[in-house]
Amino acid sequence: MNLIFLGAPGAGKGTQAEIVSEKFNIPAVSTGNIIREAMKNGTEMGTKAQEFVQKGELVPDEVVIGIIKERLAESDCANGFILDGFPRTIPQAEALIEMGVKIDKVIDIEVPDEKIAERMSGRRVCPQCGASYHIEYKKPKKEGICNSCGSELIIRKDDKPEVVLDRLNVYHTQTEPLISFYKEKGILVEIEGQEEVADTTALTLKALGGNA
Repeated sequence: MNLIFLGAPGAGKGTQAEIVSEKFNIPAVSTGNIIREAMKNGTEMGTKAQEFVQKGELVPDEVVIGIIKERLAESDCANGFILDGFPRTIPQAEALIEMGVKIDKVIDIEVPDEKIAERMSGRRVCPQCGASYHIEYKKPKKEGICNSCGSELIIRKDDKPEVVLDRLNVYHTQTEPLISFYKEKGILVEIEGQEEVADTTALTLKALGGNA
């Protein structure tokens, strides 16, 4: 089973991809992770990506696509995989088709922008041990202090309201058109993201023919 997970930043697609990966024993291929891995391993495409990263430039499509191609050729993808964070644009989706990659289903996790902004801007993380909290849904025992190590909690740069809005705008402009692209191909499944991760997971697994 070859899957793609779509969803705006903060919609929870990464979490769902990890859960489905474990449930069906297929790898979740996160674009950011495999680019870093390719650079670390010094693959042909990883070396090319490193050149752009060192200049502070975005890694171009042809290099990202090359890295994806390298990763999907590995043996653990033989029985299926989940793409998380790729494709981000119509040209990337078309490149997948040109590579001969067959996608069985595209899972789109739908969460309203205002709910995403509330979720992300309310997150707090511990800079020391990495523990994560939320000012509404997962409060620390002592306000602003990590339960585990007692360090002062911080707001990640990516979780600041203005950054969240910028990321959502980029998503709506560049990635959202993929919803129509895959809907026309008859492989899109839309899941309404729930407050509880387990409830979203139940809907996702039901769409994939599995059980929670």
